[in-house]
Amino acid sequence: MKLTLVRHTSLDIAPSVCYGQSDVAVSANFENERMALQKKLAAFEFDAIYASPLKRCHQLAQALCADEVFGHASENIKLDARLKELHFGDWEMSPWDAIPREKFDVWADDYANLAPPNGETFSELHARAKSFVEDVSSHPQGKSILVVTHGGFIRALIAEVLQMPLKRLFSLTIDHASVTQLEFNGEVPKVLLMNL
Repeated sequence: MKLTLVRHTSLDIAPSVCYGQSDVAVSANFENERMALQKKLAAFEFDAIYASPLKRCHQLAQALCADEVFGHASENIKLDARLKELHFGDWEMSPWDAIPREKFDVWADDYANLAPPNGETFSELHARAKSFVEDVSSHPQGKSILVVTHGGFIRALIAEVLQMPLKRLFSLTIDHASVTQLEFNGEVPKVLLMNL
């Protein structure tokens, strides 16, 4: 099975705001980013399309399907809550520099195991990502799947494939509207492309 992971386009939000699972609107550059992404994806064929239910991902998946050349109808997009970004709890929609430094530093030192207040840990996000892969790999729906999701989810799956400690996740850059492809065939999963 090949998973082609697409991060959503850029957002209409001030820089340095913690938005996580908040529903944030896409930026005015959405259509340009979508067209560039569509060109990147033209070389691939997909048996199924999944998207995070957050509107920035669902909107992108629908826009990709609106292009007849893409070969998929928007009603075939499968929304899956496991594809959401990390839940930052009480920190959602706060500027990062408004979060008390002592609380942020404790979390940042062990975000794999510690959650923001009323949020989730990266270990929990990682478990969601693994559960999604296990489920889709057992379905008879085909073996080439497009997933429109978030940077945290993509990082978590790359960490799984490379057996990286979650503490190293932020050494990976995942750009908006980028393409990452992972292969889960045989004993050793592979990163085929990253951040294209």
